[in-house]
Amino acid sequence: MERLLPGRALAALSVAPALAVAGWLLAGLPLLLLGRFAPLPALLLGLPAAALLTWAGTRARPGGGTAETAWWQVAAVTMIAVASGVFNALLHSEQLAVRRDPATYAQYTAWIARHGALPIDVRPEAFGGTDPALVFNSVGFYRVDGGVAPQFMPGAPMLFAPGDWLGAPFVMPAVLGALAVLTVAGVTARLAGARWATVAAAAFAVSLPILYTSRTTFSEIPSLILLFGGLALTYDALERPDGRPGWLRGLLAGLVFGLAVLVRIDGLRDVLPVLAFAGLLVAMRRAGRARGALGPPLLAGLAAGAGLGMLAAYLLSRSYLNYLSGSVRPLLLICAAVLALTAAGTAAAPLLARLSAPRWAPAAGAGLVVLLMAALYARPWFQTVTRDPVTGDDRRTFEMIEAIQRANGMPVDGRRLYFEQSLHWVAWYVGLPALVLATLAAALLARRLLRDGTPFAWLLPLAVIGWTTVTTLVRPEITPDHPWAARRLVPVVIPGLVVLAAYGLDRLRAWTGGRRWVSALAVVAVLVPPAVTSIGTAFTPVERGEAAAVAAMCARLPERASVLIVERVTADRFTQVVRGMCDVPAASVRRPAGVDVARDDETRRLAERVRAAGRVPVVLAAEADQVARYGTPVQVFALTARQDERSLVSPPDGTWSLGMNAWMAVVEGTDVHASPGRAQ
Repeated sequence: MERLLPGRALAALSVAPALAVAGWLLAGLPLLLLGRFAPLPALLLGLPAAALLTWAGTRARPGGGTAETAWWQVAAVTMIAVASGVFNALLHSEQLAVRRDPATYAQYTAWIARHGALPIDVRPEAFGGTDPALVFNSVGFYRVDGGVAPQFMPGAPMLFAPGDWLGAPFVMPAVLGALAVLTVAGVTARLAGARWATVAAAAFAVSLPILYTSRTTFSEIPSLILLFGGLALTYDALERPDGRPGWLRGLLAGLVFGLAVLVRIDGLRDVLPVLAFAGLLVAMRRAGRARGALGPPLLAGLAAGAGLGMLAAYLLSRSYLNYLSGSVRPLLLICAAVLALTAAGTAAAPLLARLSAPRWAPAAGAGLVVLLMAALYARPWFQTVTRDPVTGDDRRTFEMIEAIQRANGMPVDGRRLYFEQSLHWVAWYVGLPALVLATLAAALLARRLLRDGTPFAWLLPLAVIGWTTVTTLVRPEITPDHPWAARRLVPVVIPGLVVLAAYGLDRLRAWTGGRRWVSALAVVAVLVPPAVTSIGTAFTPVERGEAAAVAAMCARLPERASVLIVERVTADRFTQVVRGMCDVPAASVRRPAGVDVARDDETRRLAERVRAAGRVPVVLAAEADQVARYGTPVQVFALTARQDERSLVSPPDGTWSLGMNAWMAVVEGTDVHASPGRAQ
């Protein structure tokens, strides 16, 4: 029994993050839908839910790889996770002005943490009522009945909210990043052996995309925790020491997988293999196989979790889904097709059980894995992925790529998407040795599974990792500058390849007769390349000082101000910042097409409406001369900081400078002496 204690500890530590996240989301979503997502009710419901799910998912003895864990391995993995969390918390990013997705998530989080409800109230009465010239929506925030709705799914903001409540809004991403280290280490211990958990934890933690997404408000790390936590729970349900599948863990595994949809709509794609696997288990149950008993609870949990995610998408993120309709609709069709095929396969299970794979199938499967990865690696030599701008978003991406190309001294062609280099991105961030090891491990596993169905515990992980890796690399669908584009690799690709590489290390050790020097060299080859890639940016925090600059801006806005933003870039960046963090009504003034600054007469007309409503009309813009025509310019936001590099054909190795300014003027005719400023 004493020998099993370290294994139980590592097994529990590595599934507890996913179970706790799931419990918090299950409690938080109803509160948010009811407009009651506040600290007291969230803690009263969320903490018990997280504790209950964690207790239910960790109380059984572990089987498989974790059973041979030593205490030093548990300690080493824990130390790496803690070090990762502390390091990223100290070097956190402060992205609040809405330039890219992290700031949108930060503003989403700030609103629900302070108000507990959606949609966001835009307070049109503060501007004398709605008007065709008033624009309440902005980048990342869509106009809906009753206000504006933030882009993205609500799962990640609900997880970040406790940081805002505790006065440490930039710490939660680092905490979640540390929990992700534990999760990946636990999956590695189960599938490749406990001796490789420490190596996998370190290789994962030092990878640049993991550092990048653990320092600010991205959704990829929470998604990773749920997906790989689901893999760990499924393994524990299948590989119990008594040989009987655990239905409760199966139910929890399905629930955890499904809730990935509540965090990212891409979670629908990531969990498709889980649906097919659950169907396979149901078919095995019909054939009288013991493991098949796990099928119904896994399927039920998956349906419940994904159903909650889709409900939240419909009620809270419908505008976002409409915006993504070009990709969401095909994804829903694929989901329907997989569901139909799964149902058909389950119904035909007795007939299919009589069939056997041809003798050449194992070798063909292994060869296909290698050929596919080789083709993806060689893709830049025979394909150049381009897209002609059609929509407004395409045009903005086109212009952005051209600007990055000019800054990097490259030939200018805004149609380039650089997607053909996606596997090279992976090689930058996990290292070529790990990529080769992972490929060979996947080929070996495919061969064994097609030959005799073993090791069965690898079937679902290999399916999830393989499916998401290939679909992501073929079409990353992201602006291709780095480190930005690296986030697409975080939920599955990088952790999946790290786990496969660990399995490759284990096979290499076995093939070389356990020679320690061979294993040591291989471990160094896996750990050093990602660390070398990360070193150029790992110690440089980006966009620091934004929190202080926003606080200073809020303090300078007059009492009872209603802010009219008259310039395009300022409207994009600060509309929701002023509304959500300064608690001041804000809207931009509609501009003529192709013009960056609003018309004077329109702005003055709206200012008179504000004054008639008993409030102080304030204009905001990027430059002093853009507000000077309305009153005395006052600089309310000034920031000089560092921002992410924008590299297109090589890994990022530094940062770029960043400057942001905003100027305010109180529109003349308003008595500004009575209330020159406002408390934050």
